[in-house]
Amino acid sequence: MTLPSRFSAIIFDCDGVLVDSEVLAMEVEIKALAEIDLVYDDSEFRARFLGMSNTAFYDALEADHRIRHGRDLPDGFRQMCHGRYQAAWHRLAEVPGARDAVGRVSLPKAVASSSTRDGLARKLRQTNLWPLFAPHIYSADHVARAKPAPDLFLHTADALGIAPARCLVLEDSANGIAAARAAGMTAWGFTGGGHMGETCGVRLQAAGAERLLPDWPTAADVLCTL
Repeated sequence: MTLPSRFSAIIFDCDGVLVDSEVLAMEVEIKALAEIDLVYDDSEFRARFLGMSNTAFYDALEADHRIRHGRDLPDGFRQMCHGRYQAAWHRLAEVPGARDAVGRVSLPKAVASSSTRDGLARKLRQTNLWPLFAPHIYSADHVARAKPAPDLFLHTADALGIAPARCLVLEDSANGIAAARAAGMTAWGFTGGGHMGETCGVRLQAAGAERLLPDWPTAADVLCTL
């Protein structure tokens, strides 16, 4: 298939697209939330929270806990989740095929992630992805409003010196797709992360993903033709 050559840069989400971190985060967070009687099934958790910054995520949990239990989250809950997640980081790896695929992309590229600056750097360095993107690596710390607001993608396009309409975004979350669309960019959904369920592709398309890429070998074949 011949694709229109309408893109001048590709912007990648990190968690669940480049690095298989979402599956670890969900494992830790869903278990910890169940311990305080704040229960979500996997599908609901993905739909509501994937792609959020840490601040937005815990603010949403705080609101849910007040509604369901009439009080704030237990003291130290955020720190406990962070500690458990850190303890699982030795299992962190790239999404299979990500490094090889990104290395084959010839267009200018960047990372735009809802992670913190330090967390993003650690993930990309641990998986040997950092050199493929530096210096164009941007986190939620770079902007006032994280995804689903468009700010981070607009910041990234400005840093690349490329008009938003010429940018293609690869995302695994509805929040990320919404942010890319709000920035005036084309968004494609990636469903190859270990955390993705059967309905995730449908959700990404409903959020505005123009097409879906099921894994990195497939994505590489497509992206390298742009």
